[in-house]
Amino acid sequence: MSTTPETPLLDTVHSPEDLRRIPDHQLRQLADELRAETIDAVSVTGGHLGAGLGVVELTVALHHVFDTPRDILIWDVGHQTYPHKILTGRRDRIRTLRQPGGLSGFTKRDESPYDPFGAAHSSTSISAALGFAAARDLRGGTNNVIAVIGDGSMSAGMAYEAMNNAGARDARLIVILNDNDMSIAPPTGAMSAYLARLVSSRTFMHLRDFGKQVTKRLPKFIEVGAKRAEEFARGMAMGGTLFEELGFYYVGPIDGHNLDHLLPILRNVRDAKEGPILVHVVTQKGKGYAPAEAADDKYHGVARFDVVTGKQDKPKANAPSYTKVFAQALIGEARRDERILGITAAMPGGTGLDLFAEAFPKRMFDVGIAEQHAVTFAAGLAADGFKPFCAIYSTFLQRGFDQVAHDVALQKLPVRFPIDRAGFVGADGATHAGSYDLAYLGFLPNFVVMAPSDEAELVHMVATSAAIDDRPSAFRFPRGEGVGVELPAFGEILEIGKGRILREGTKVAILSIGTRLAAALEASETLEAHGLSTTVADARFMKPLDRDLLRRLARSHEVLITVEEGAIGGFGSHVLHALVEEGLLDGALKVRTLTMPDMFLDHGDAEKTHAAIGIDANGIVRRVFEALGRGEAAIEPARRA
Repeated sequence: MSTTPETPLLDTVHSPEDLRRIPDHQLRQLADELRAETIDAVSVTGGHLGAGLGVVELTVALHHVFDTPRDILIWDVGHQTYPHKILTGRRDRIRTLRQPGGLSGFTKRDESPYDPFGAAHSSTSISAALGFAAARDLRGGTNNVIAVIGDGSMSAGMAYEAMNNAGARDARLIVILNDNDMSIAPPTGAMSAYLARLVSSRTFMHLRDFGKQVTKRLPKFIEVGAKRAEEFARGMAMGGTLFEELGFYYVGPIDGHNLDHLLPILRNVRDAKEGPILVHVVTQKGKGYAPAEAADDKYHGVARFDVVTGKQDKPKANAPSYTKVFAQALIGEARRDERILGITAAMPGGTGLDLFAEAFPKRMFDVGIAEQHAVTFAAGLAADGFKPFCAIYSTFLQRGFDQVAHDVALQKLPVRFPIDRAGFVGADGATHAGSYDLAYLGFLPNFVVMAPSDEAELVHMVATSAAIDDRPSAFRFPRGEGVGVELPAFGEILEIGKGRILREGTKVAILSIGTRLAAALEASETLEAHGLSTTVADARFMKPLDRDLLRRLARSHEVLITVEEGAIGGFGSHVLHALVEEGLLDGALKVRTLTMPDMFLDHGDAEKTHAAIGIDANGIVRRVFEALGRGEAAIEPARRA
């Protein structure tokens, strides 16, 4: 492909097919342009930056060497795929990343044929790739299947389950281990690259295969001894013994930013007929952008920023975030009770437990991306008298559900689950939305399930959870800042299963759980303006449900509306079940439940999404008027209010 000096190479690449026509010696220039384009795009939209910058050269090399999308390329998690999206026909939309109607921040099957498998949770790539490899073999295909997995994702058991299965099947599969933080990585200089290129070469592999065929004809103990000797010799020179034991042929480590090293080795493993193979690539998060390289988090997730200075355009907060309020409340409780511990699954900053770790370093445990282990680890601590707070995002706690059910709830162990990112999460979209925790915790026996309506209530629920010693408990709270209420100096221990009434009325009752309370209060103002006397109640607890409060509301109002930022099957379902059991639906009571819709919601502005799905003040008013048969009369007045 010929270009003039003035024509950026990246402008000539509209698909990986174009990329494969570029000669090797020009790929360095292309990688530099791709890195600059990625930085500029994320400066406009915000998003994940450091991870993508770390795999620019690897992304270029993979699409140059492999025949994508015929060759299946699966990225673990997906937050490092912005360069991949630029190279696969999405450059013209890259500045719509994470915006309403724009590109997803992760891989997404319906977005491009170059995204064969959607991912935003970690450690799924090897399992999915093995599925593609098995499907290929069943069809008699010859294409390659490649999984790119980061060292952080390798802390999850699922990755090793998949590797163990792939090794046992002797599947023809390529796994790229993108190592940007491992302390086990030996040096990656010229000698390491030479050895990696040698052992991945066709000649070496043929010689190795010939040796295996010869030893199979010898007594078993000689065959086993020869295999172990070969693995030991390569392990001494290059490492990778663990992966060899799992049945993978290990190649590496190699410098993931050196295309002269990457290209020949990837070609070697592409042409190899045996598998599975693991290529250990060492990279640097934030590579090539000084502010990212210097930052502690390597600009893992950023707001919009100035490219020259790296300064992020973060809006000034009007109130502390729920995450920070939780962390400070937990620290306060821990100062009074040395049995309180913090546990997180590779998200200390996201859950606020980094602050807890600063105050109590010996009482904080980060177990890596291993939610299942985190839950059962917490169960063991609780069984021996400690008070573990296992802080995991709502969408990630799903990964440990069996452990929550079997190891915690069944044994009635007092593990506390602070659940961050409950409800809609904005730009991270469906993969990270905390839609289901009320539903999947609500049907478990022995659980106490709470949701604060504001940050002061969150402080009370931290104290309440710390005081519950006879069963597990959970409290959920959203992403972002609170509503700006005054925080109490100490949390108050709430009466279990008791809600509260904030506004008394006679016609309409709005029963809210969690932070939709502000919308309920706003809706009540509009309803009052229309002559509808309205009660607003905060349930506080989904389980146990305040049946006394529920009976009072049902018997003294014509309409009962429940509001939650959660999926069908949560709070509203529990209320309906209780009303049926109490015989309170036999009369004229009109009940409506407002939930998130029965669908996966794409990324977008949270406030606009609340309005679109009808759980804002206007939506509440609309449902009240619908129940009373008054049509759309209140919508415009509600907007003016």
